[in-house]
Amino acid sequence: MTSAAPGPAAYLPARWPPLLYFGFAHLCLAAAFAAAALRPAEIAGFYYHPRLIALVHLVTLGWIASSILGALYLVGPLTCRIVLPGSRRDVAAFAAWAIAVTGVAAHFWLETLSGVAWAGVLVVAVMLFVGGRVARRLPAAPVPLAARLPLMLALVNMLAAAALGIALGFNKESPFLPVAQLDAVIAHAHLGGLGFATLMVMGAGYRLLPMMLPSAAPEGVLPLAATALTDTGVWILAGARLLGAPPAVSGAGAVVAAGGIALFLSQVAWMLRHRRPPPTAQPRPDPGVAHALAALAWLAVATGLGLWLALAAPSERTLAGAMAYGVLGLVGFLAQMVAGVASRLVPLYAWLWGFHDRGHRENPPSMHTALSRPAQAATLSLWTAGVPALALGLALDRLAWISAGAGALALAVALGAANLGLGLRRLWSRPT
Repeated sequence: MTSAAPGPAAYLPARWPPLLYFGFAHLCLAAAFAAAALRPAEIAGFYYHPRLIALVHLVTLGWIASSILGALYLVGPLTCRIVLPGSRRDVAAFAAWAIAVTGVAAHFWLETLSGVAWAGVLVVAVMLFVGGRVARRLPAAPVPLAARLPLMLALVNMLAAAALGIALGFNKESPFLPVAQLDAVIAHAHLGGLGFATLMVMGAGYRLLPMMLPSAAPEGVLPLAATALTDTGVWILAGARLLGAPPAVSGAGAVVAAGGIALFLSQVAWMLRHRRPPPTAQPRPDPGVAHALAALAWLAVATGLGLWLALAAPSERTLAGAMAYGVLGLVGFLAQMVAGVASRLVPLYAWLWGFHDRGHRENPPSMHTALSRPAQAATLSLWTAGVPALALGLALDRLAWISAGAGALALAVALGAANLGLGLRRLWSRPT
């Protein structure tokens, strides 16, 4: 006897886990930018030192990974038709996540790297709890393989990057890895940044970008080819670093990954050429869409820089380029993409719960008008100015530029968080 298919109510997103993860993510990113703005000398110079790595993990784990975990509770039911209810276990998992991420960043800042490794174990446990539930349901989800495949590969790479990060923490205290620490760090960074976060953006993007623009959704083999090339290139690059292969091998991996990213960007360009009429209430121009497109532009620039770094001989110029590459890839692309998608996902989630709370008898205000347009415009302007200022400041070792860029971004995060809170209040409160 077959079980009945879930009803529409089953696909209502969990109420509290997304808010907890997004709220914590904003705190982490604001803290990272505020620390960089107030103490730029602490993070300038060579990119591999504990204080900078602490702030990098506030961006990667605290902002990007926290937002992705929160977004899975929304993207899963709303776009992949995965039943992902929230419970006390989910709230407990979030509490463990907040403790673990804070521990990773704090132990890096204090240079107690064995503590980083133990906090990382808790990070992996939460990733397994949330990501594992999604991974079990994705293969049967009624959505195209082009969207499911990058999400599934991203979850695998997420765990691989986390496991390698834990090993690096223990290795720094008591060396046991048969590879140079810096080579393993580069492998870890690319498994996390490209293998996990970028593939997650690609998979979610094939579902969300047609909704955000709006546009037709790409079909055929090119989206699958983009995923396959990106994932293959990441593993060639990471494997070459971990196995001590000649630089040409990791360079080949970078070329393959760049080819996958170029194919993905070509699919975005196709969507832009096949736009659909937007809802009447959707703002024009849409700041959320502008954030996403700016993030993709920085992805293109970071990809070009990454190719040059992979193929060029080490020098002072490549050291400066590596700093810019990291900022443009992590902040300009991934962090800003999260900000843009959140400005659409959070109001949608709040509208659905507002409609539910009204007993499905009364519509909340439009999700397209819930956020303050002036605040969105100011946030976009601060991101637009802050990203290149921070990248150039770190690349050229200009403390004033680092402080100005990070300060602008900290203000952008605070303003964006306040605006999302305003949207939640507008959509959840009922007129008296």
